[in-house]
Amino acid sequence: MDWEAGLSAAVAQGDEIKAEELAREALDAGAPPREVLEKGAVAGIDEAGRLWQEGEYFLPDVILATEAFNVVMGIVEPLLAGEDGARKGRVVLGSVEGDAHDLGKNIVAAMLRASLYEVLDLGVDVPAASFVEAAREQEPGIIGLGAYMTTTMRNMEGVITALEEAGLRSGVKIIIGGAPVTAEYADRIGADGYGADAVEAVRLAGRLLGVS
Repeated sequence: MDWEAGLSAAVAQGDEIKAEELAREALDAGAPPREVLEKGAVAGIDEAGRLWQEGEYFLPDVILATEAFNVVMGIVEPLLAGEDGARKGRVVLGSVEGDAHDLGKNIVAAMLRASLYEVLDLGVDVPAASFVEAAREQEPGIIGLGAYMTTTMRNMEGVITALEEAGLRSGVKIIIGGAPVTAEYADRIGADGYGADAVEAVRLAGRLLGVS
């Protein structure tokens, strides 16, 4: 089995040890870092996402795959730092104020990184002011808001309002997601889109930024 197929399979299966071993072997053999990422790690996380959407994988399977991907990313990312065009865009993510859940957000972050986006993760329980500060200082193309309870999803609208009041809303796309969130709610609060899961969130980011 060549390194591409082997690394892809290791990531998709959530085998961190094998993924790290194959990534290092490929790099030592002269494989370009971007190819190791795209043809190995990204291909593997894409396969995990496909299996998840088709109902063959469950959340624990996806978590293991994202952890294996992150191992490879940790090896390859420093080698990509100086490459032009290595990133499709910058995304700021965070669970809104009052919400301490981060599993879904972490999977979205991993899959965005897998798709070559630069991701700034603000963490959980993030107040609107912190999203405004990140928008001003980081100038992201997208801000992703997560909420996993009906009581905290209301704070998504507060973030959008705060961005509008700061004069920053027109310069950034807002996407939202989380268990209680719907496309209808996204429309109601003036978000630019809704991702039902991490795979859809990545596709949505690409559509909004006009990148493949």
